[in-house]
Amino acid sequence: MYRPPHFREDRLDVQHRFIRAHPLGMLVTAGRSGLLANPVPFLLDAAASPYGMLKAHLARANPQWQDVESGAEVLAIFQGAEAYVTPSWYEAKRETGKVVPTWNYAVVQAYGRLTVFDDPGWIRDQVAALTAQQEAPFPAPWAVGDAPEDFISAQIRGIVGIAIEITRIEGKWKVSQNRSEADRQGVAEGLRGQAGAAAQAMAELVDAKGPKP
Repeated sequence: MYRPPHFREDRLDVQHRFIRAHPLGMLVTAGRSGLLANPVPFLLDAAASPYGMLKAHLARANPQWQDVESGAEVLAIFQGAEAYVTPSWYEAKRETGKVVPTWNYAVVQAYGRLTVFDDPGWIRDQVAALTAQQEAPFPAPWAVGDAPEDFISAQIRGIVGIAIEITRIEGKWKVSQNRSEADRQGVAEGLRGQAGAAAQAMAELVDAKGPKP
C-alpha cells in the first residue's frame, strides 16, 4: 500500500484496535480462478503470533476457500471512516486558490498465510467467539447456545473455518495531516456540518490525529 510518511500508522496496538472496531474485512485471494474478493467478519487473536492471527469462516458453497491453496499468501483489508474533502473547506483556497479536492480515509491491510479448517469444533469455537465479541454491547447478548443444538450443528456443517497468521500489517490514516492547521480546522468543521456518521467519524479523526512533526 502506498503510504507517504504523513499518513503511516505503524503501531501494532492501534492497528489491532482498528481491526476490532471494523471487523468486516475484505478477503482478497489470488488462486486458480484469478483474483477473488469477499467481505468476511474476522476475529483477531492478537496473542497467536507476533502480528496476530485473523480467524473467520466462509460458506462451504463459497468457492474462495477451495480456489486458493492452504498456505498461500492472502490479504485482508479493513476499511474505516472515509469522506470526500472539498477544497472549499481549506483556508488556502481563500489565500492562494492553489487547492484540489481529495478523499480522507483510514485503512489497515493485513497480509498472511491462509489455513483452512474443516473441524466442527474449531468452527464452533470461532463462531461462538465472534458472536460473543459482537453481541457484547447489547443489553441481552445472544449466544450460539441459545439456538437448538441440531440447528447449530446443521449451520456449522454449511461453513468452513479459515485462519490467517499475519506476517505483515500496514496502517494508513489519510486524515489531512499534510495540511496547515487552518486547513485542518476547516476540514473538521466542514465534515461536522455534513450528515451521516461517516463524516462525523472522519471529523473526529482529523481532530485527533494532528499533523506529524
